[in-house]
Amino acid sequence: MKLFRREQYLSKIRGFYDEPDLIKVIVGVRRSGKSSLMETISEELSERSIASENLIFINLDKRGYKEIKTPDQLEKLIEEKTASIHGLKYLFIDEIQNVSGFEEVINGFREDGDCSIFITGSNSYLLSGELVTKLTGRYLEFEVFPLNFMEYEQMKAFYKKNIDNNPLIELNNYILEGGFPRAVFFDNIEEKRKYTEEVVREIFEKDIRNRVKIKNVGNFETFRQFMINNFGALMSVRSIQRALVKSGKSISEATVSKYLKILEDAKIIYECPRFDMKSRRSLSGEKKYYLSDMSFYYALNTDNNINYGPVLENIFFIYAKSRHYAVSMGRIGNLECDFIVRTAPMTYSYFQISYTIMLNKATEDREYRSLENIRDNYPKYVLTTDYLLQKRNGIIHKNIIDFLKNGETF
Repeated sequence: MKLFRREQYLSKIRGFYDEPDLIKVIVGVRRSGKSSLMETISEELSERSIASENLIFINLDKRGYKEIKTPDQLEKLIEEKTASIHGLKYLFIDEIQNVSGFEEVINGFREDGDCSIFITGSNSYLLSGELVTKLTGRYLEFEVFPLNFMEYEQMKAFYKKNIDNNPLIELNNYILEGGFPRAVFFDNIEEKRKYTEEVVREIFEKDIRNRVKIKNVGNFETFRQFMINNFGALMSVRSIQRALVKSGKSISEATVSKYLKILEDAKIIYECPRFDMKSRRSLSGEKKYYLSDMSFYYALNTDNNINYGPVLENIFFIYAKSRHYAVSMGRIGNLECDFIVRTAPMTYSYFQISYTIMLNKATEDREYRSLENIRDNYPKYVLTTDYLLQKRNGIIHKNIIDFLKNGETF
């Protein structure tokens, strides 16, 4: 089957295909499309007339390789597959964190200079060991997210799946179905939900329980559901701990902090810190946490109602993260700005996200007020689902559906 190519990521990796001195590390939540991304890289190399024997795939989660658990076993396997091949070899290893102590082996083949190495892992544990401490400057990390709305529609079109002519209905479909690529192939919501439930189960079994010691599984599962159900809410470690105690759980703030890190390392949630516009400093205390994919909420709840406020925020936040921007909330005196987005060259953009500002003047004023209080000249946006666009004080009002579909940068 021909693979859908995720150009957003390929364009960032393509310049390093032939660099044997740099290990290409592809990370992201499980089932976000890392393996398929490596396969599309292989396809592009084949199109450049790279011989098939020089393209070597090892998936440590698949039959035939699951027994590879030690560095010696991994080294022997790679040597067997590469020994008789001449020229630059392209080595693709999936779920490499299944081998404890893989770092020295991978570094050894990197030092040989005749292997361009690509590795994937489903969570941050991949980058928690010697890969960081010993290979600084010798690897590049590329983070892959589930499909954004633009990719969701592009992939559906690529595989000739139905796309609703009403853009708001199509956005609702994306919200309820989520962005895990494999889900696009299923034709009804029940099948999509079942698939996502299995993804969630697999993440908690393989990326959490098998790697982290959790003493009280019941407390952790209650915490996990609390965080998923309260995505986009302003909270602190203390407020989370108090809410769980109120629900009947005995849990400390230290344990809440530990559990937060577990969900972040598994790339289920992402922290959005607060930033004070006046002092230009990050603020401690309350933060928001967003889901890497909305299907985590809808697959684990019977609720199909869409609370567009936090949902649209979540979609925008992950969209900006997938573009490798730094994202935070902004405080301007007593006012809040939904998002401050910073690019690598240290330019800023400011965003307010709302379902609509057309119903009453008070809503419009609320969304514009915080942006109007920002005194610099960086771009300021109000994103809504409205198609009648407002013009006010140089602030850019855009339809969020078109913004996401067009893959806009800022």
